Amino acid sequence: MHPFATALYRVGAVATLLVAPPLTIAVSLAALAGMTFFRMSPSAVQRFPAWWGRVICRLCGVRVEVHGRERLPAGRPCIIAANHSSQFDIFALQGYLDYDFRWLAKKELFRIPVFGPAMKRAGYIPVDRGRSREAVKSVTAAARRIADGAAVVIFPEGTRSPDGKLRSFKGGAMVLAIKARVPIVPLGISGSHRVLPKGRLLARPGRIVLRIGEPIDCASFSVKERDRLAEVVHQRIAALLAPEQRGG
Repeated sequence: MHPFATALYRVGAVATLLVAPPLTIAVSLAALAGMTFFRMSPSAVQRFPAWWGRVICRLCGVRVEVHGRERLPAGRPCIIAANHSSQFDIFALQGYLDYDFRWLAKKELFRIPVFGPAMKRAGYIPVDRGRSREAVKSVTAAARRIADGAAVVIFPEGTRSPDGKLRSFKGGAMVLAIKARVPIVPLGISGSHRVLPKGRLLARPGRIVLRIGEPIDCASFSVKERDRLAEVVHQRIAALLAPEQRGG
């Protein structure tokens, strides 16, 4: 990349760091206003966070490619399981997946003024990430919401990979899929760890590739078989990643 272009994108990355919080508030307010005053449906207001994701990617000089979008179930609930190695995974998925989905989000986020109410009204699903009885109840409630028609994105690793390599999966994510009785769609995200590695504040210009695999039928799995399902999903996501990200 030409040095001038690199410098320009660095300015964009700094600008993004400064404008992302107010931009997030503005998008949340737009979504709330759309649903409250203009009777927009939760699906219709997804255009606002999609715009938010694209703006942030473009400001930072990040190009996003999507392959296999036709494999996403049309008009059916599903769980999209993706690897996670960067905060930019969220921007790329939100801005470029072009699919009506919601996020599972820790319940604490729903307490944030403006942002929390917007998430709740738009159909995002709160989960308790602890090990208490309330956590079990939240997974059951989330599974019921998904079975009723929601498509959601989850990161089965539970946290960002520090080096971009695929890590082991948490069993709770598989329990959610088994209880909801909906297919899991594997999705591999390549390149985001170079754009914004864990622990870094400023993004670098680059390319992120989203590869979508064939849906996995979870109907034959029981909760006791969650580890076996996790292994199947792990293998399918690994096959969608760049070779250096597939892990051991």
